[in-house]
Amino acid sequence: MDFDLDKRTAALSVGEFSAFITGPRDSGGGFQGIWRAQLGTHWHNELRAQASADTPSTEFEIPITGQLYHHGWTLTLTGRIDQRLRSDAGTTLREIKTVTRPLPADESELRADYPEYFAQLAAYAAITHRPDAAVPAAVSEIGQRRPDRTGTPRVRAELVFVEASSGLAQTLTLTPADEIFFRVQLERVVEFLNLRLRARERLRHLSFRPAFATPRPGQETTQADLTATFERQPLVLFEAPTGFGKTGVLLEFALGQLRTGHFDRALYLTSKSTGQLQVVRTLDAMTAAPTEKSHGMRTSSLDTTASRPDSELGTQNAEPAATPVAVWHVRNKSEHCINHSFHCVRENCAYLDHVETRWPQSGLARFYLDEKHARDLDTIRAAGRDARICPYEITRAALAFNDVWIGDYNYVFAPRNRGLFFEQPGFDAARTLLLLDEAHNLPSRVADVYSHAFTASEAFAVRDELNRTRPLATLVNAWDHWCHLLSQLKPVDSLPLADEDDARHLLGELAKLIASVPLDLAALGPVTANLLWQIPSLVDELSASDLPRLWWCPRDGELALTCLDAAAAIGTTLREFGGVVLASATLTPIDGFAAACGLTEVEASARIATRSELNRGSTTAVQRAAVAPAAIPERLGTLNKRDTRKLYRQLTSATELLRIEEARDAASPALLRAHTPWRDGAYDIAFDARVDTTFQHRSHHYAVTASTIAALHASAADGSFAIPSSSSARSTANVAVFFPSYAYAEAIRGALVSIAPSLRVSLQPRVRDLAAQAAWVNESLVNSEVLFLVLGSSFAESIDALGGRVSHAMVVGPALPEVNPVQRARLAEASRVGLSRDAAFRRVYQIPGMTKVNQALGRLVRAPGQRARVLLHCRRFLEPSYASLLAQDYQNGAKVFTDADFAAWLARRCAQPTAF
Repeated sequence: MDFDLDKRTAALSVGEFSAFITGPRDSGGGFQGIWRAQLGTHWHNELRAQASADTPSTEFEIPITGQLYHHGWTLTLTGRIDQRLRSDAGTTLREIKTVTRPLPADESELRADYPEYFAQLAAYAAITHRPDAAVPAAVSEIGQRRPDRTGTPRVRAELVFVEASSGLAQTLTLTPADEIFFRVQLERVVEFLNLRLRARERLRHLSFRPAFATPRPGQETTQADLTATFERQPLVLFEAPTGFGKTGVLLEFALGQLRTGHFDRALYLTSKSTGQLQVVRTLDAMTAAPTEKSHGMRTSSLDTTASRPDSELGTQNAEPAATPVAVWHVRNKSEHCINHSFHCVRENCAYLDHVETRWPQSGLARFYLDEKHARDLDTIRAAGRDARICPYEITRAALAFNDVWIGDYNYVFAPRNRGLFFEQPGFDAARTLLLLDEAHNLPSRVADVYSHAFTASEAFAVRDELNRTRPLATLVNAWDHWCHLLSQLKPVDSLPLADEDDARHLLGELAKLIASVPLDLAALGPVTANLLWQIPSLVDELSASDLPRLWWCPRDGELALTCLDAAAAIGTTLREFGGVVLASATLTPIDGFAAACGLTEVEASARIATRSELNRGSTTAVQRAAVAPAAIPERLGTLNKRDTRKLYRQLTSATELLRIEEARDAASPALLRAHTPWRDGAYDIAFDARVDTTFQHRSHHYAVTASTIAALHASAADGSFAIPSSSSARSTANVAVFFPSYAYAEAIRGALVSIAPSLRVSLQPRVRDLAAQAAWVNESLVNSEVLFLVLGSSFAESIDALGGRVSHAMVVGPALPEVNPVQRARLAEASRVGLSRDAAFRRVYQIPGMTKVNQALGRLVRAPGQRARVLLHCRRFLEPSYASLLAQDYQNGAKVFTDADFAAWLARRCAQPTAF
């Protein structure tokens, strides 16, 4: 639906009008709905041939457009009627609908079960009878054969029901009593438009507290700089260190954009549920109504572990009541489920069956009619249980009426999940602001979405279930072939092309059969159903995109399709939105991140503003990534005569040159780096060239690495580099040591036993739960002296408890990805698209490895007054190709070539960082 709230107009198809509903709606049956659609097409063709034979003048698939006026709104409807028959007595409109129920059936039952079909037919009749009527044509006038007062022949409308299995047909004529279906849809559409109009008025009067009542040094100009950068280029890369308060900055910016009317809604997406909960808490604090106890209240918890006094986040006295912003936190569908097991089959779930008819009396519309109503998951589940309606349907119904949607990346970037957002009534990506937090995770997350795996054991389990439920033999036979193919696979780095063709052919055949064969999904169970649906989903992906994938076999009987680069899918999706901000602490190097997100066609180079230029404008470092396509040099003077003539054959005027320059600037993301003066001098870095931590040579340096760790602990214990006592977090004598792998960490722990047997070492456990991880860190800081962490794990990337509590750290080598078939394939793909060998190695290995280093070090200093002494323990850190990938705060430091250099670095006392 397209609508203009100022003009009070809306345009939608007749099908969309007839099926429009603000409550739960049928999803269409997923892949199982395809076979019904195929049967419908078959019977449409049969009836078309019959009508042509009986009445040769019959017209088919006739476009119809007309306007309806209702309660001050103008609705423009467009559609195609299946058949139209003209005669002297009038016009007969005929719509054909395929149903699975036996026919003939009682007419009252058909009207009760398929009201949208009658509403659709009535809409066609209304706009055909009076295509520009000031008042919609009454259905009571439809079906009469006598002409009206103007001599216009009346319209007769027929609905032909066809039984899908047999082709039996039953025809019902539209009657005056059917007007109710048409009127209900008019009221629904207008109610929705009025609610959207109310939402816009709500946003116009939106008031909210600043994210920071007392900004931290460097935050004073962030909002102004972000807004100015966004106005120049609505595709912004926002890089700010951990602890800066990106959540609050982004939310304050988004609310300001919504209030000015630049966007209808904002989407705030993160890759972790904990981050989503943090966004909800921050929004609640920024928009909560003031209370008697509001003085000194924390308005936002922008960083749960950044210790800041209440005075920095306190609200102001005598502030006006904040207009609430309508916020919905979208949780996974499985989290909504209140059944004993999660398996959505509408006909076999008491909370889903006939949910559309039970919704109007449920009272659940309160979740979107009342912006102040609680929207937490427990409340939604309890309301759904009481009303006997699926809680997820509450989320689906309410989402369209909320201003800020908070959720996971998948709701925008995953083909199987994005329908929840993109199919919402009134959703327009061009009028939506997209905020992506922890954006450095986006390329790998989206690549995972487009990767699939199949195993022979799972295939045989599905075959057993198919034999038990006994669907059509053609599907069972095809599945037998699939099982045989998987069972014969042996480990191989790349599937031979002949085998890949066989696999593609079988997947295509299975996708057609799964979509065309009616299956008893309830009997099959959730595991089997998901494994079946995975195949049509994959086939659709393969046909819809040409993302590079590696077909390979990691183990016997296993086929993996690994997406090597999802940049094209990411870039296409990002450019659908009217505005995008990608935020992270580790976007550096910008060219690598932009390329991984499909925002450049070639390696990007950041145009860094000089300090004098920044002082003339803003104290915040604004850097824009200026990307030049390979075919268009920045200066014509760099071309030789032959290239110049070739270029001028393509570009024949200054206007064309200007157009290309403007297009290039419009496609290039802008980069905004946060100004953080409190980090100046907070890191004391040393580059240790005494060891080589490459896989081939690291074992020769185990003793040096172990003794270095012991020396770091001794330095931390003497307190010469302790965090000032005025800091909110006291440092300990612990040392954090980051390794590229568990195996490496285990080897060094063994070496420490002989060199420093009394040193207590804790190695991070292999757990994914963030609460368990945080508990381990807190316990280890008390009971151990050295913490061994693995680069790239959630411990190194997500645990913020180290900030201000660990003064000494050590990174044992760059965490380059493991050399395996996938990485080799990515290297080959990068070379195939034109990158040199060094550039390909940089993109595939060096950038991911050094990004992990930047992420780990960024969590050691998260607030003013904190500082850290860090040893980068490998000679590779001194190589320009690695050193240039370090964040700016870590690029300068002492060079350690000998044991004496290391001792001197430990012994020196560094100046305290500037106090703020």
